[in-house]
This record gives sequence, C-alpha cells and structure tokens, in this order.
Amino acid sequence: MSFGKNRFKWRAPKSVLFYLLGFYVLAQFAWWAYMLVDLNAEIYNLKLQLLQASQLAGPEQIILKSELDQKLSHRIWMVLGEGAVFVFILLVGFRAVKNSIDRELKLAEQQKNFLLSVTHELRSPLASVKLQLQTLISRKLDDDKKEMLQTRALKDVNRLEKLVENLLLVNKVESGKLPLQLSEEDSTKLISRLLEDHYSTEKTEGKIVFQNTEEVLVSVDRMAIESVLINLIDNALKYGDGTTVNITLEKQTKGNSVVLKIADEGSGVPDEEKEKIFERFYRIGNEEVRKTKGTGIGLYLVKLLVESHDGTVKVSNNDPSGALFSVTIPAAKR
Repeated sequence: MSFGKNRFKWRAPKSVLFYLLGFYVLAQFAWWAYMLVDLNAEIYNLKLQLLQASQLAGPEQIILKSELDQKLSHRIWMVLGEGAVFVFILLVGFRAVKNSIDRELKLAEQQKNFLLSVTHELRSPLASVKLQLQTLISRKLDDDKKEMLQTRALKDVNRLEKLVENLLLVNKVESGKLPLQLSEEDSTKLISRLLEDHYSTEKTEGKIVFQNTEEVLVSVDRMAIESVLINLIDNALKYGDGTTVNITLEKQTKGNSVVLKIADEGSGVPDEEKEKIFERFYRIGNEEVRKTKGTGIGLYLVKLLVESHDGTVKVSNNDPSGALFSVTIPAAKR
C-alpha cells in the first residue's frame, strides 16, 4: 500500500510566519536591552568597589558615589528611551509591512479570480460560436435553424465584445485617457432608448420595468452613462433570480441632483460585501466553484465612471428582498 499520493503536507500561514518573525525581533531586542542594563550595573558595582577600597576621605567618596549613581541612572534611562523609540518605529514598520503584504495578497487573490473568470467568460462563448459555425458548415439545415444558430452566435459575439469593451474602458479610465464628452441629456429618453436597443425582449416579457415619462436633464457623457446602465441592469438580471428589475428616476431639488435606482428581488448583497463589490476584480464567493457569469470588473467600472461625473454609487437592501443600486449624479445646470 502506497501513501505517497495521500501524504499530508502542512504549510504555516504567511501571517503566522510574519508574527513569529516580529516576535523574534522584539525578543532579541528585549534581550539586548537587558544585557546592556546588566553590563552597566556590573560596571557600576566594580567602580563602587574600587571607590570603597580607595584611600579617599568620606565626603569625597560620597560625592563620587553620587556621580556614579547619576551616571548609572542616566545610562539606564538612555537605554530605555532609545529602546522605546526603536520599539515604536519597529511596530509602525511591521504594521506598514503587514498592511502592504495583506494588500498584495488580496490583489493576487483578486487577479487569480479575475483570470479564472475571464478564461471562463472567453472560453464558453468561443466554444459556442465554434460549434454553431461547424454546424452551419457541416450540415444542411433549413432556414429557421440557420437563423436560430446565427442569432445565438451573434449573441455570443456580442457578449465577447462587451467583455473586451469593459476591459479597455477600465484601462482608459484608470490611466486618465478617457476624457468625458459632456452633453445635456434627457435621462428618461436615454434609458428608454437603451432598453429598446439592448433589452427589448426582457422589457416585453416584463423582466424590466421603467415607467418614468418626466423629463430629467443631466449633463453626462452619453457613452459612459450607457455603460453604467448596461452593467447595472446586467447585474440585476444576473443576480435577481428571475425577478423583475425595476428602474426609477428621482430628481432631488436639494443638492440639484438626479438619483437613478435599479432594484431586483433576488438574494441581495450581504452587509459585509456591500463595499467590497465595487472593488476591482472582486466577486462574492469562490471563483473556482462559481456558476454565475462575470469578471468582477462591471461594478468597479460603474464606480469609476460615476465618480468621474462627480457622482456616487451605493448598494442597499431592497424591500422586501434583493439589492437596490442607487446612482446619484448632478443635474444639468440651466
């Protein structure tokens, strides 16, 4: 019987090794400080013995002993003072290094999840398109089946195009190479047009509801805001568990701003994840066993684009269930 494949391998967590190293350094410093104080005490005792064995008069011995006491006290306080400063600097340094390591580990984990998700997001539609094209080439199909395969292939290509556009857009925004072309837009018409162009089927089936008819003017980059809307709507459809996505617009006179709300009735976002989901590459759960599609850059891109318009985006609990994303941007100045 061989146990080679099942051999247990234990690896100490990186944080444990880091704290052990810190403890070792502090222990060595404490030992060094103790030895230094002890050495000064030995020197003091030797000098005191020499002083007592000398032929000096009593008053002179008292004066010299007082000087020895002062020197010993001064050296001890010097060691303690310098040691306290050293320990403080050491602790601050360890804290900074620990935070830096934690950030790097977190980023590495996010990048790993991102690569896994992107690989899946690229492989699935490519395999689908390849299969559909092979079917169209190798078989004689009637017009209806050809149209169905072509429609599916086009849908997969659009999905790939959207992924590539998001990746390029994130890079441009982060590098400051995306100058906004602001124009006055009626957000009601903008949303209605976007729904007709991209979500006509979902709107017809009642999966998306938007009933606002009032004119709500905003000063925005139309393409950037459309990207914000598409990412938020896709997110609501994906995690809404098949429920209706409700879109509303509110114009707030206080602060002269416009609030766009996109709500679903799915499982919602846990409180501890509400801030994290807007981070780059972040997705809830383990990427290796995830079933939902996505790359973890959609909501990050939303945050970047909204903030570039001097706006804010947040997520809260929908009533009675689900998630409610609220985007607040300045209204157009008239």
